[in-house]
Amino acid sequence: MEKWRVEDLALRADVSVDTIRFYQKRRLLSPPEREGRVAWYGPAHLDRLTRIRELAGQGLTLALIGRVLDGNLDATDAPLAAAVAAADAETVEEFFTLPELATRADVPIELLETIAREGLLIPLIHDGVPQYTSADVAIVRQALALLEQGFPMPALIALAQEHNADTRVIAERAVALFDEFVRQPLRNADRPDDEKARELVAAFRVLLPAVSTLVAHHFRRVLLTVAQEHLEQVGEHAELIAASAEAARLVENDWST
Repeated sequence: MEKWRVEDLALRADVSVDTIRFYQKRRLLSPPEREGRVAWYGPAHLDRLTRIRELAGQGLTLALIGRVLDGNLDATDAPLAAAVAAADAETVEEFFTLPELATRADVPIELLETIAREGLLIPLIHDGVPQYTSADVAIVRQALALLEQGFPMPALIALAQEHNADTRVIAERAVALFDEFVRQPLRNADRPDDEKARELVAAFRVLLPAVSTLVAHHFRRVLLTVAQEHLEQVGEHAELIAASAEAARLVENDWST
């Protein structure tokens, strides 16, 4: 049986030595055989690395990759996991690291690190590592626009944290409903696994945009309503006229899209 040193395995698998050691640390790759101080790898390690790269290329997280490789993910769930991972990346043309995002958005990297650390800037997993897209550039620039209008940074972060927590609760409920009324009935159906997997992915691809649109639409309407009610209590006459006209314009545009 062929055997190679780690450098040769890295060359054959087209990955870095650091990547191999990282996968070993995460227990995705078994340890090498040792002869004294020399570590030897074989074809099984190469096959495993190839599979890890394939799954990472589908957008799966390292945790999911581990479950797939160990056979702990249901056959109907593996395609769904890939669809979930790819859902926000199907039309993406370019991915950025956090420093590259800072450069693109023209903001200090320290600011983005703070926002990301608070869980307010959520990356996609691409090729097994966190990445950002042009959509994140637009979001960061929108946040800067709020700062330029006079919103203090601590107040914005606090508001974003509250929104993040509330949104996560709603998202968890939505996922639980999907699991209860779509995933579990399909998994329990007496049908071939590949057929159940296709239906599960198709259902997810219908429900994700539908739920996203409903939530975004509702929040927009509630925000407009609350702003109008606030101005009715504290606003001057000129402010009320201007705000009413702008609200009508926004609602009209909302209906036309």
